[in-house]
Amino acid sequence: MTTTAPPRHGLRDFYENPAVPVASGTRRSLRQARMLAEALGPAPTDGTAPSDGTDGTDGGVKTVLDIGCGDGTAAATAAPFLSGHRIVGVDWSQDALRRARTRLPYTVRGELTDGGLPFGSATADAVLFSEVIEHLVDPDDALDELRRVLRPGGHLMLSTPNLAAWYNRALLLAGVQPVFSEVSLRAIHGRPGREVVGHLRLYTARALREFVTAAGFEVVRLRGAPFHGVPRPLRPLDRLACAVPSAASILLLHARRT
Repeated sequence: MTTTAPPRHGLRDFYENPAVPVASGTRRSLRQARMLAEALGPAPTDGTAPSDGTDGTDGGVKTVLDIGCGDGTAAATAAPFLSGHRIVGVDWSQDALRRARTRLPYTVRGELTDGGLPFGSATADAVLFSEVIEHLVDPDDALDELRRVLRPGGHLMLSTPNLAAWYNRALLLAGVQPVFSEVSLRAIHGRPGREVVGHLRLYTARALREFVTAAGFEVVRLRGAPFHGVPRPLRPLDRLACAVPSAASILLLHARRT
């Protein structure tokens, strides 16, 4: 059993604890950034205003919201691919926002329930939702709020650990708790790993597709990405598994608001 500093008072204080990891894996962030850049296209060089999408193109400067931005690593990784577009980091953790401000020019505090995002309806062109959904008590409300702030046809770039990752299948057969799953906010019990990160929900590729579709999105593409925590000798195998998203460590889903 490996332990970390226990939370002070439940989930909110858990995520305000500086000892809790909030950074994203670089390989996953790069793959997600390239997917988003491909979807948005290049920004104009003449300062053209954001497109409303009515011309059937994605031209214009886009507003990209990194919801649950953590320390800003994912958005900062994406920034070189999104040159000219506007990236805004959003998190409800003040500790995470303090760290994100060292990497991002725009940050704002916001929540994912009860209209808690400080943006008007249909005002964002894209949402980065990186390694967030697995931490949520109510993911249904969260996707409703993301759909609200996205323009019609706006892009959702969601990433989350895969419950059915290739090594989790083997671990379950051996009676071992899967990687990414957690039974406590205070310590690791019954699974490999060293850090408690607060995962409440886990998805397979099929479940994620069905869930996002039911929330009013059209799934465009599902890809796999490697997990930075895989032991070094197994990393080549983990990269190979990305060719089969349903067995990859991380699920990268691109969807559009219908």
